[in-house]
Amino acid sequence: MCGFVGIFDTRQRSAIDRTLLERMNQRQLHRGPDEGGVHVEPGVGLAHRRLSIIDLASGQQPLFNEDGSVVVVYNGEIYNFAELADELKALGHRFRTHCDTEVIVHAWETWGEACVERFRGMFAFALWDRNRELLFLARDRLGIKPVYFSLLAGGELVFASELKALKAHPGLDRRIDDCAIEEYFALGYIPEPRSIYRNTAKLRPGHTLTVARGNHDLRQRQYWDLAIAPAPGRRDIQHDADELVERMREAVDIRLVSEVPLGAFLSGGVDSSTVVALMAELSDDPVNTCSIAFGEAEYNEAEYASAVAERYRCAHRVESLDPDDHSLLDRLPDLYDEPFADSSAMPTYRVCELAAREVTVVLSGDGGDENLAGYRRYAQLLDDLRTKGRMPDAVRQGLAGIGRVYPDWSWMPAALRRRQGLISMGQDVVTGFMDINAVIKDDLRRSLYSDGFVHRLQGYDAVEVFRHHAARAASDDPLALAQYLDFKTYLPGDILTKVDRASMAHSIEVRVPLLDHKLVEWIATLPTDAKRRGGEGKYLLKKSMESRLPRDILYRPKKGFAVPLAAWFRGPLRERLVQTLDSTVLHDADVFEPDRLRRLLTEHDSGQRDWSTQLWSVLMFDAFLRSEAA
Repeated sequence: MCGFVGIFDTRQRSAIDRTLLERMNQRQLHRGPDEGGVHVEPGVGLAHRRLSIIDLASGQQPLFNEDGSVVVVYNGEIYNFAELADELKALGHRFRTHCDTEVIVHAWETWGEACVERFRGMFAFALWDRNRELLFLARDRLGIKPVYFSLLAGGELVFASELKALKAHPGLDRRIDDCAIEEYFALGYIPEPRSIYRNTAKLRPGHTLTVARGNHDLRQRQYWDLAIAPAPGRRDIQHDADELVERMREAVDIRLVSEVPLGAFLSGGVDSSTVVALMAELSDDPVNTCSIAFGEAEYNEAEYASAVAERYRCAHRVESLDPDDHSLLDRLPDLYDEPFADSSAMPTYRVCELAAREVTVVLSGDGGDENLAGYRRYAQLLDDLRTKGRMPDAVRQGLAGIGRVYPDWSWMPAALRRRQGLISMGQDVVTGFMDINAVIKDDLRRSLYSDGFVHRLQGYDAVEVFRHHAARAASDDPLALAQYLDFKTYLPGDILTKVDRASMAHSIEVRVPLLDHKLVEWIATLPTDAKRRGGEGKYLLKKSMESRLPRDILYRPKKGFAVPLAAWFRGPLRERLVQTLDSTVLHDADVFEPDRLRRLLTEHDSGQRDWSTQLWSVLMFDAFLRSEAA
């Protein structure tokens, strides 16, 4: 795993400031502490930090083709590189290394922009073709690896694996994007393609970017999309369960290639336990596993992780997390470079820290919930839709209006007791799913925002992110649509971002077999009842693993990888929160009415409401603003 950075003058062959390029590259040292490389020529500068995983001796970057006319800097792993190398050798290409990086330059020479369609793995790269005077950026299908880019006022395109590298460029426009703030407080992260800065973007997953010298047009092309649509015809559930296991085994197997120590995260949940079970079957040596134990039973799955580790004779390590360990709070803005409100970033950081003591490559179970509909929010969406379906439109709209006035009516049916359940009666599927996902619900955001910020938004609402993707979904089935939206937003914007930054902070590589694109594409063809049946999420996965994992691993209620925010804000972090709500930088940002925020704290203090998630998002936003002002 690595990091890269580049500067490309889109206008002319100007001299590139090598010192600046090296300084930008150094900001990503944690992504590749083993080696660094720089290439500068008129109008182009590429730099790279390397974390050596495969071909330790000769995989240095930037890496060139035979005549030096094509050069690449790259972050990731292409798991089918050996097969592609054989194919390219048969076409006459000569290889000097045994690493996957060299496949990219020869694949470009052979297939051009379509080369990305041949790659299987996680990747982000920048390639310069001198003969064509063309720069090419690419990001993997699911967005496992990041790419940020910005076209500066002077015509330079700057790009990097992390935003912090671009921040080192004095020409970067660091004005904050108000629409990004709205998206952040709706979702807890800033979804692609926005970043926190107005003129800096993230390359979308499954997209490439091409720019030729003399042309300011940044041509973006989507080369892959996910069609969640069941294949026609009847399916045999046992046959599908057996095939799922074989496909997961193969996805795990190709991710075991490494010349450095390798292990796995083991939370005790279904997904990570599945990955570890399959790793154990494929490995001659005990699998190195690690997990975090929480002090509070509500969050603790350590005993289940230990049971799986014992069953498969893993070399297992557990570290207890102090329930009052919030020491990372001020570290998070530097880690994520923009506001990020997923509090599980802290235990994720700690488990990566634990893993890094023994291994350099780690397999994780991320992707199982998106693939096989495991999130509780899917059940909530389907419950709401069933309730709506039994009511005339006029009744639904009436209940939606009542919901905005009354917090709870205990005599209502279960789906209607929640205030949001009432409000959702008047919403379409996309708006309803956004409301279920929202960190701060739409009506609460509007009540908290300052008049100035509402004016600056000019009517923009974060639900437009979901609407944009929903218009491109292959199916209008509610569950398929919800999964598709998660694949496009929550997965790359939150889950994969969280893991990439936390793992790279400790210079370890995380591989995600359940997000192998071939596996994802096959699962997308499964019928809905193979994913959710009888209220049980991940039905097919659980059935397929019954002979390999205990039932209490497979069928107990899902627990989140979270921290006790509510208790923190009534205890050790209360004073920090009070200071945040009185923060000068927060007030100067003119996003919230201060008195309205303080009312949330008062209600939380009294136990009247649990506003911990909402207050945490404000705390993280203030921490980001402070880091910007420092």
